[in-house]
Amino acid sequence: MKELLPLLKTRIPGPKSCALARQLRRYESRNITYVSDHWPVFWQRAAGTNVWDVDGNRYIDLTAAFGVANVGHTNPRVVAAIQAQAGKLLHAMGDVHPNELKLKLARELVALTFGRWSKSEGRVVFANSGAEAVEVALKTAAIHTKRPGVIAFEGAYHGLTYGALDTTWRADFRKPFSGQLGHFTAHVPFGRLPEVANIQDFGAVIVEPIQGRGGVIVPPDDFLPKLRRFCDDHGLLLVLDEVYTGFCRTGRWFACEHSGVVPDLVCAGKAMAGGFPISACIGRAEVMDSWPQSEGEAIHTSTFMGNPLGCAAALASIGEVKRLKLDARSRELGKWFAARLARIGKVRGRGLMLGLEVKNAVPIVEKLLQRGILALPEGSRNEVVGLTPPLVITKRQLDHCLAVLDDLVSHG
Repeated sequence: MKELLPLLKTRIPGPKSCALARQLRRYESRNITYVSDHWPVFWQRAAGTNVWDVDGNRYIDLTAAFGVANVGHTNPRVVAAIQAQAGKLLHAMGDVHPNELKLKLARELVALTFGRWSKSEGRVVFANSGAEAVEVALKTAAIHTKRPGVIAFEGAYHGLTYGALDTTWRADFRKPFSGQLGHFTAHVPFGRLPEVANIQDFGAVIVEPIQGRGGVIVPPDDFLPKLRRFCDDHGLLLVLDEVYTGFCRTGRWFACEHSGVVPDLVCAGKAMAGGFPISACIGRAEVMDSWPQSEGEAIHTSTFMGNPLGCAAALASIGEVKRLKLDARSRELGKWFAARLARIGKVRGRGLMLGLEVKNAVPIVEKLLQRGILALPEGSRNEVVGLTPPLVITKRQLDHCLAVLDDLVSHG
């Protein structure tokens, strides 16, 4: 048991983390990393569910690094795939002279989505981040429907690039850039069917099956099926943002599978490659084929699209999800974890995408850090402690975290 628990050698943050934080403030934009007497620690290495900082402290990670490390940090098979590929080809010309791994990953992603859901064909556009995958979806909807408007939901987080930012809900993210945004989005209450004027001006609805940064909010069971029918009735594309929920985070390969809903477009990222920055927008072939055939100059592309290292990492990570049966593990372990969390307080979520409702998550998260546990506050009012550990976490590790959480919530 001892080796599974954190080893705290110094105060948190330790002297090395504090020194590095002071240096970072000199060189990084002030908007990026939050620095206080209690935050942050500088990561040095990680393996499985554990993270070590530069002061030698070990932590249990209940964040999976923003939901990225589903197969565990530095998963050996993912690392080996990256190492092998790095010795052969670091970069190819994605939309000019691609690498074969781009084809293999595109084929795998179509098989995991539309091949499984509807036994139909799909098409893929690769990107580097979840927000960029959302940008692809927004452009696809505009090209396919020839209607610029998009319906999104209150509480939504779809990223902070300009198209994605227009669909993201929080005003504090949008306000500084309002003059440069397209203002093509109508936000409506999450969990209910949209009610908007001039529906003929809208071409798509974008939605997270479970809102992550919005506070781990699970909509009613009939919400997505009703939304699918709403889109069909009004000629809208249904875009599912599964950047956070994808790759078994909620107990299924994709969260939409809980309700049996097949989208027109799905955005994937985060856990797709186990830590390498790569993402994708995958769509029904008849929708994606609205893009014009390339005549030698793509109207949407980027330098690192379909990067060989990212594709190798993604193929290895997907292979690990299958080998370890992480869909079933996330589903079963998530039920066990949620039942025990419910003894502490009200629980939200599904699978291993859970949130514990509290009055203020910030001081609890800071105290968890002091006790060797990494977690994040979620929700617009920081009313939720987000709990999204690597899917390979053990019950013994979770038992330890539960005991610490119970002590902090009960006694402060």
